[in-house]
Amino acid sequence: MSDVHDTVVLRDVLDEDLEVLFAYEHDPEAVRRSTFTPRPRDDFLRHWRERVLPDPDCLVRTVTAGGEVAGSVVSWTVGGRRFLGYWLGRPYWGRGIGTRALGLFLELERVRPLYADPFSGNAASVRLLERHGFERVGTVRHGEREHTLLALGAAAPTT
Repeated sequence: MSDVHDTVVLRDVLDEDLEVLFAYEHDPEAVRRSTFTPRPRDDFLRHWRERVLPDPDCLVRTVTAGGEVAGSVVSWTVGGRRFLGYWLGRPYWGRGIGTRALGLFLELERVRPLYADPFSGNAASVRLLERHGFERVGTVRHGEREHTLLALGAAAPTT
């Protein structure tokens, strides 16, 4: 039996991946942990097809584990800062897949500093980023919720 880490692969996003990613975005436990409001199906597909995939600024990959779509990882620029985001389906949590996928993605995304701002209550996501060298540099608010701002390769803490 192979190690799960050996089966984690990043590849280009295929249109057929979007239905799986949509389902993961609507998982109630994932929504609770991330505090992200899932989009209606048409809005989700439009966002990915019209904004994310064709944008040359976005580096986006599908995460596969054992050949199955496990999630996605993406980076983009907003306000002069490069951000990282990821989403894994619940069947892939706690198995080292996120750790391996993020490591592979950080080999592709070389811009530093690189920021991430997970919901502060999502301790697993904060720990995952810290394991890869991200450091806490402040907090930000998205609506009423506080998010931890982390940076990889930042010269000095910023908020």
